[in-house]
Amino acid sequence: MTEPMEARELFRAAYENRYTWDKNFPGYTMDVTYKKGDDVYTAKARIDASMKAEVSDIDDEEAKKEIHGQLWETSIHRVRRTFEETHSKNVFTLGETDETGAVEILVKGTAMGDRYKVHNNEVSLVHRHIRDIVVTIHTFSSQNTGEGYLSQRYDSVYSDPQTGEVKGGKSDFEDHYEKVGNYYILTQRIIRTEQDGQTQTSEFGFSNVKLLEPALV
Repeated sequence: MTEPMEARELFRAAYENRYTWDKNFPGYTMDVTYKKGDDVYTAKARIDASMKAEVSDIDDEEAKKEIHGQLWETSIHRVRRTFEETHSKNVFTLGETDETGAVEILVKGTAMGDRYKVHNNEVSLVHRHIRDIVVTIHTFSSQNTGEGYLSQRYDSVYSDPQTGEVKGGKSDFEDHYEKVGNYYILTQRIIRTEQDGQTQTSEFGFSNVKLLEPALV
């Protein structure tokens, strides 16, 4: 199967422009405040050097699960993997260019049916099949760290791959990062989810962030 190198290199450049943590990332601890509607929860949390997240000092199991889910999602996107490690078995072709100048990248191979858009050397659309669900993410703004970009405002929709039916409503995200030591860390995430004509707002605050001491070798 032949592949236009322009498509692969365009997507590779945007992929490699994402901000990730390097191999020396030591992990960190933080205090957490989670607001959901009128309810407010506090906790302590830790992400270790292997990206494993732990949440403590909170009794409400559902709130604990929600906090852990956000920390897991945050850390998994900071893992540094080479382009070939992630996409060596995929083939990329160019799709349409939209009115903003974003170029569509279509995927064949192990990720057949996935597609992306690249704009200004950033991935502005992700459309991926993950097991029995499709996730579509549009990114509207980002933060340039000088070491790669971080998405700041974006939305996320989960849908049925067969029918296209939306599962769970659309969620709008607003993320804020601060540099702690050598690493950019998420300090606030606001999620507004629309479902059945109602909007629910969840806010996660991560404060008192302290990097862990690197393990001695």
